[in-house]
Formats: sequence, C-alpha cells, structure tokens
Amino acid sequence: MQPSRDVVLLLTHSGDYFTIDRVADALSKRGVKPFRLNTDQFPIAVQLQADIRNSQASHRLEYGDVSISTEQVQAVWMRRIWPAQLNQELAPQYQQACIRESLAALDGFWDSLKHARWVDNLQRINAAENKLRQLRVASEVGLVIPQTLVTNNPQQVKEFFTQVGGKMVTKLLTPLSYSMEGSSFFLYTSVVKEEDLADLATLRYCPMVFQEQIPKQQELRVVYVNGQVFVGALDATKYNAATVDWRKGTAETCVWLNHELPEEIIQRLHAFMGKFGLIFGAFDLIQTPSGEYVFLEVNPTGEWGMLERDLQLPISEAIADALVKSP
Repeated sequence: MQPSRDVVLLLTHSGDYFTIDRVADALSKRGVKPFRLNTDQFPIAVQLQADIRNSQASHRLEYGDVSISTEQVQAVWMRRIWPAQLNQELAPQYQQACIRESLAALDGFWDSLKHARWVDNLQRINAAENKLRQLRVASEVGLVIPQTLVTNNPQQVKEFFTQVGGKMVTKLLTPLSYSMEGSSFFLYTSVVKEEDLADLATLRYCPMVFQEQIPKQQELRVVYVNGQVFVGALDATKYNAATVDWRKGTAETCVWLNHELPEEIIQRLHAFMGKFGLIFGAFDLIQTPSGEYVFLEVNPTGEWGMLERDLQLPISEAIADALVKSP
C-alpha cells in the first residue's frame, strides 16, 4: 500500500524564523503536514538513508523522533539550503570534506523528490541567480535596467566611472544574506567615490558588479508568488543621504508602505518569471523621481517577512497555495 502524500518538506536552516513558521501554519490549515528540515543540522542531528538495491529504492529522513519517506512528500519549499554545522571536535582538515559530502548526499536526496512540486526547482533557481542573465532577460521583457559593468579590470572600472558621470555603485554577483535581519556575511551595495578608484588592486581576485547610480524616489520589494504580486515601498528620500542600501537604514527611516505597480510593469514581471520558469521571486526595483521603474535584481529565494509583518500582505498564504496546488 502506497503511503499518502500529505507532507510538504520545508528546506531551511536552524536560525530561520517567522517566514518559515507562517508558511508551516498556512500549510497545516490546508490539511497537509509541514516537515521542517534544518539543512545545517545534517548530518549531526538529521539522519538520511538511501537504500538502493535490486532496482528498488527507498529514501528516508529521520529528525529527532520524526521520520518521513520521500513517497510521503507532495511538495517542497526551497527556502534555504545551508552548509553543515559540524562539531569543533572534528579535525579542521576533515571539515570541508565532510561538508562537501553532506551536500552531495542531500543533492542525491533531492533527486528522489522529482515527483514532488517544488517552489522552486533547484536547477531553475541556480540559473536565475546569475545577475548577468537576470539583466539580459529583464531587458528582453521590456524592463528598464541600469548601465552595468562586470569586470576584474581596474582600468575598465575607471573608464565606466567617467562614463556615468561619477555616479556609480558596486555589489557582488552572488547573494550572501540568508535571513530576514541580514547577516555579517552580507556585502551591501556601496557607492564608489573617486578616491576609491586608486584602491582597485584586489579586484583581480574577485570580479564585481558596477552600475550607474539610479536616482531614487522609492525602493520597492516586489514579491511574486505563482502569478500574484505583493509590493512594499520605502521612501528613499528619508534615508538616501545616509546610505545607498536600505538594508543599512534605521527602523525610523525605513518604513514599509503599500504600493501599486502599473499593470504594464506587472505584465513584464510575469514575462520575466515565465522565462525562468519560476513560481517565486523577490524583486528589487527603483522608482525614480520622474516615476520610471528600474529593475535591479531578483532573488529566487529572497526575503519577504517584513512585508507580511508590517503590511499584513498574505504572502505565506500564497506560498502555501502554490505548494498544495496540483501540478
């Protein structure tokens, strides 16, 4: 007898809160069983078993006194996959090898969940995280993008700085923030000043993104869930003089407000998500003083808890609906 597929697997880490709890509650209300997997606790606190023999395969997770088989899983929410947090008693020379093997074992486990509905598919997430690909696709669907240079050549950076009239910002190609509150790993978008151009030697070790600095009236976090759009706006005039990145602003200056996007921008976001085949995405847009909307980037596993908390936007409900919806 086949087990009933009434489990939704929530992939996250042990430091996650609020968003994961809201989605779990929303799933429970829909009559399915949320199963939270803190990926950083594998392999220390989580046991995984893949038994493959004689053309038969069985995959099972054990977490404390609870266990599930992959046959029970109807859907997977890919919130976060976190490297293993290993005990200090393990010799340093073995740490990286154990982390690598643990991630490889999890990767094989994900393969056993191909029958499940993913929000979102890991391969599609990985493809969509490439910022250069994002900018190309955004331009293809009609979104306005900043002038952008990605390079490890200091001379090219200096020439670009001149071309954009000395109004330039820089950031990394990959996201390094993993929680609603940010983290010490996050490198914020930063303004490049002329004196910074004399200190570009380390660029040869790490290419970076350089963009024209777009004038801001509002900064928008637009959360897309299976065709629905939820928007929060920040009045950039309240903090723009102090910081170019709202995540470094204060609670007093960064107050989330409701905002309604023009229908033509919503349709372009639909087309963008369709190009990547994604169900979920957290967009960052700028609205300029003239009213133009400029695409900055999308995070396929981005943060949205502050919008649900401050604006009561039902994002967790929308994610739960997307997970339990029949493919």
